Amino acid sequence: MPLAKVLTSRWDSPGAATLAGYEAAGGYSALRKALELPPARIVDEVKRSNLRGRGGAGFPAGRKWSFLPDDGRPRYLCANGDESEPGTFKDRRLIESCPHQLLEGIAITARAIGAHTAWIYLRGEFHRQAGILERAIAEARAAGLLGAKVAGHDFALDVHVHLGAGAYVCGEESALLESIEGRKGWPRLKPPFPAVSGLFGCPTIIQNVETLASVPVIAETGRAHV
Repeated sequence: MPLAKVLTSRWDSPGAATLAGYEAAGGYSALRKALELPPARIVDEVKRSNLRGRGGAGFPAGRKWSFLPDDGRPRYLCANGDESEPGTFKDRRLIESCPHQLLEGIAITARAIGAHTAWIYLRGEFHRQAGILERAIAEARAAGLLGAKVAGHDFALDVHVHLGAGAYVCGEESALLESIEGRKGWPRLKPPFPAVSGLFGCPTIIQNVETLASVPVIAETGRAHV
């Protein structure tokens, strides 16, 4: 029996890279469902799914989200799309084929952790992929799926695309933060870890592009894609 596509199920749909095509294939239904739930319920769903980081470390995503301190500081979300490892192209392929799947995953994750600003960090050479994401962000914002009231709910979210300078080391999460802040991408000493003191000294969750793109599947079906 052939394996069913889960993470890539919408990639072959007509116009999958556009908002209209993505929604026609059921896109953003998971976000609308998640917006009706308490944030803690979303975190619990991701924990139960056993989703692990797809950037290589394999750390449980929901457990990482639980490390954020509740101390009144802003919280941030970063999608790591640096993908500088030679021969690796899964994140680029996902962005090119279905950028709104990543944006939906970012929006659900931001809702779950209480973040209102997210960054997508891309390797410096990924100009084409950055353009695809910028167009998708503009589409989502125009449709009310990003911005001051996400899908009409009392939840605000802005998403920014940040191109690095091509340094391999910026795939490491703390070097990525240094790069976004405008400094040379050197890894930071740990602890503190980004969940406690990350971007601009605030609690920050950093997840791989594929990890975040898996979140809508979990919000819709309650399962991880592997």
